Amino acid sequence: MHVKKFVCGPLKTNCYLVWDEGKAVLIDAPQRCSQPVLDELAKRNLELVLVVNTHGHWDHIADNAELKEKTGAKIAVHKGDEKMLWSPPDGVASSRADTHLDESDLIRIGSAALEVIETPGHSPGSVCLYGAGMLFSGDTLFAGSHGRTDFPGGDHSKMLASLKKLLKLPPETKVHPGHGPETALGKERWIGHM
Repeated sequence: MHVKKFVCGPLKTNCYLVWDEGKAVLIDAPQRCSQPVLDELAKRNLELVLVVNTHGHWDHIADNAELKEKTGAKIAVHKGDEKMLWSPPDGVASSRADTHLDESDLIRIGSAALEVIETPGHSPGSVCLYGAGMLFSGDTLFAGSHGRTDFPGGDHSKMLASLKKLLKLPPETKVHPGHGPETALGKERWIGHM
């Protein structure tokens, strides 16, 4: 499984193109990510089959509609955040989910797969994706911090439970967050003291 990171939009949101055997999945779709992603798909002769939103905040879904229109990729989000796709802020195109993400679902990418882990707290439908020694954590876990819980639908106690759930993964797990630099789960053991 191969991964390429893009940093896009006014909030410097990370998105990740993940591929194997000619099939690709994009994890999150921030503003102004479409063209760099399309260029990478063409360069590597990849078919984008799915755009996965780790949650429904506008800075992670802004280019959903454009990517779906240009590639035919389906959109996946947890049902807890689905309504955010329908009515984003002004300047962000609305989109519709083609499929819902649930705990333990497997997202297949060629011969590889990522498992869905429900991690509410930053938003009701926040999810992380885990596989091949990597965790795509959206806005649940950052290097040295965690996502905010003061937005509508945020819940601090649920965030704490979600972070502790992630501690069950191996400490060498490489974390690809929704903002900022990568880290390893073993470096984020502060979670266990919350």
